[in-house]
Amino acid sequence: MTHGLFVFYVLLLAALLFYPVSQWIWVLSVRRLQRKLNRELSQQEITGQRRRAWVIATFICPVFSVLFNLSTVGMPQ
Repeated sequence: MTHGLFVFYVLLLAALLFYPVSQWIWVLSVRRLQRKLNRELSQQEITGQRRRAWVIATFICPVFSVLFNLSTVGMPQ
């Protein structure tokens, strides 16, 4: 496998995982904050949690994608 194809697979998997992972992180974060504050969150707080989830997913998805592709396809030659 070439380096270009490996990078393509990494980027493809990271892009496909980004939306569901960010949604999952966002839902868990909003529920945790609602339990912690014991009230419904305002729209501004929900938007802040969504932004936070996007940032976290931006780091998690590429790292997972690289590790997954290394374990399944191996290091490119």
